[in-house]
Amino acid sequence: MAEIIRSGAFLQQCWSVHPLCLTIKRVEPERIVVVTCSSCRMVHRVTTNTITRQTSAADSSSPDEGPAQPDGLVALKACLGTHAPALSVREMDVFQDAVWVRCAECRAQYDLAVSQFETHQK
Repeated sequence: MAEIIRSGAFLQQCWSVHPLCLTIKRVEPERIVVVTCSSCRMVHRVTTNTITRQTSAADSSSPDEGPAQPDGLVALKACLGTHAPALSVREMDVFQDAVWVRCAECRAQYDLAVSQFETHQK
């Protein structure tokens, strides 16, 4: 049986050592974002309270909206479905319980307010 570690320290260490190996795989029900690492083969599950989408200044697709959309879950799912390889973990802070994901394709940033970190070892 796989070991489950309920701490953000493993994801933070994984991200700091080999950030280019992290991939956003899917968004599961209950607002869980699944991140995998091709280097250490760990699966990180990030349960979120809220996901906020920050639009870039170059994004002209939504000129009537403000710079932040309070619930970016739908936008993150759409972005993941359209251009998943462009999504990457840009920054994280286990003390603030936050993860920032950015899309290189549409230049949106998703701010994830985290309620629980889990790392599954194979």
